[in-house]
Amino acid sequence: MNKLYYLSIFIFLVSCQSQSNIYQKAVAVLQPGNESNVKGTVFFEQDKSNVIVTVTVTGLNSNSYHGFHIHEFGDIRSKDGKSAGGHYNPDGHPHALPPEKKRHAGSFGNLISDINGNVDTTFTDDTFSISGEFNPVIGRAVVIHAKRDDGGQPTGNAGSRIGFGVIGIAN
Repeated sequence: MNKLYYLSIFIFLVSCQSQSNIYQKAVAVLQPGNESNVKGTVFFEQDKSNVIVTVTVTGLNSNSYHGFHIHEFGDIRSKDGKSAGGHYNPDGHPHALPPEKKRHAGSFGNLISDINGNVDTTFTDDTFSISGEFNPVIGRAVVIHAKRDDGGQPTGNAGSRIGFGVIGIAN
């Protein structure tokens, strides 16, 4: 009887611990890569099975398209952003653009800058979660590419990485 009691207490404590690690908000502060002037923030907020993504970016070319993805690693030590690894693809899907459901987790398509080279947009995505069991992204990186993501294989032909930031827990 005592073993069963202690086992029940242990299971309860473990389940409480894992529940406390499901974060509802995250943020990535973008830094420029190589010779770019890209800066900004990407906020993530979990809303049931969707994540609301709010992007504010400056320093892009005027009226331009830029591939925008979550990458495998939160390692942004290299100036070219390649230390962030490839696209985050835990489900092994081919590269595709929204609204395609079977695509890389966090393959957001393209950011479109205004005449001043700024982006201010909000959208939802259901290919990942902030920190739940479904394709969690805490500790990974968001990357803005120099060119338009054309949806091609294997990664959209979006060119170099001109802005990136680590996705961390937000207050």
